[in-house]
Amino acid sequence: MEEAQTQMVELQRRDVDDRELNSDKDRPKPTPRFKHYKWWIRVFSYILFLLAGQSAATLLGRLYYDKGGNSKWMATFVQSAGFPILLPLLFFFTPSTKSDPNIGSSITSQQPKASTLVFLYIAFGLLLTGDNLMYSYGLLYLPVSTYSLLCASQLAFNAVFSFFLNSQKFTPLILNSITLLTISAALLAVNADSENTSTVSKGKYAIGFLCTVGASATYSLYLSLVQLSFEKVIKTETFSAVLDMQIYPSFVATCGCVVGLFASGEWRSLSMEMEVYQEGKVSYLMTLIWTAVTWQVSSIGLLGLIFEVSSLFSNVISTLSLPVVPILAVIFFYDKMDGVKVMAMLLAIWGFLSYIYQHYLEDNNAKSKLKKMKKKADSNEASLALTEEV
Repeated sequence: MEEAQTQMVELQRRDVDDRELNSDKDRPKPTPRFKHYKWWIRVFSYILFLLAGQSAATLLGRLYYDKGGNSKWMATFVQSAGFPILLPLLFFFTPSTKSDPNIGSSITSQQPKASTLVFLYIAFGLLLTGDNLMYSYGLLYLPVSTYSLLCASQLAFNAVFSFFLNSQKFTPLILNSITLLTISAALLAVNADSENTSTVSKGKYAIGFLCTVGASATYSLYLSLVQLSFEKVIKTETFSAVLDMQIYPSFVATCGCVVGLFASGEWRSLSMEMEVYQEGKVSYLMTLIWTAVTWQVSSIGLLGLIFEVSSLFSNVISTLSLPVVPILAVIFFYDKMDGVKVMAMLLAIWGFLSYIYQHYLEDNNAKSKLKKMKKKADSNEASLALTEEV
């Protein structure tokens, strides 16, 4: 009995010594709560970049058309041509292999073949070229408020493609979101006669409508394929890998836009377009430059959210501009906001909230399972340690 008590006292003393030693080691390090605050600051900053960049880029794209711009390929070109802004980030976040050769060898062994990566970048770049072109047609033929509301259908397409490509399950909340977003788009389709389309025929309105919905579907497919590529091919989601997936496809998309610009013959009218631009040549150039810059600011926010949270979360946050852009379009472009369009916006917001609440529940369930597993592992380790000591 006395021997057992002695062992218990010795265990308690060792535990106190270990706690003191660990507290000394951990004293200069930041607390987990401080790290948590820093993470939230980064996420909030990325959200601001994404929402501000996307809203500003959409409004500037419409401004280009309203003031005399007419080149669909130029409007498509500026959506991807600003990728050199991201090059300093690529060089800064590229993992260094000189300091630790073991890390370098492990990174090299995990990398896929160069031919596979080239194929992925070219395929995604061409997909982005077609997607950006459809967005350009939609922005040309539709009011900004209608265009922005139709872009919300991206969430519904994302749920469908994620079900087939990323093994995402359909839940009542997801189905509710898809239904509401579909009804919202249908309301905008039947509301074409009430739009202020004096300069756009019904045929062009229909083209803009179909191109915007098609672009939303294509972009959702792109995001699902990117996620699948990270899981099955690249097998790592470091910030440098995410940057590669943004920069190289953007380079291919930019080259595709240049080919399209010359093949369509639109390059011949660019000088005349600059001459007749209502706000002057400088304003013409500034509109295009800042459109390219704001799209890349949006891309930085998108990449940051993919790295810090997930690609699905970044897709959901990108639709938060849904109520912002139509209101700004009414203020700056005098778009009509009738009852049908307000109803469509409310249904789309409801669908968005239903969608994000579902992922909030899934995140909470995942966290609770992780905590249970951690507690079980800690208890097993503690019991094993006591058994070994006794």
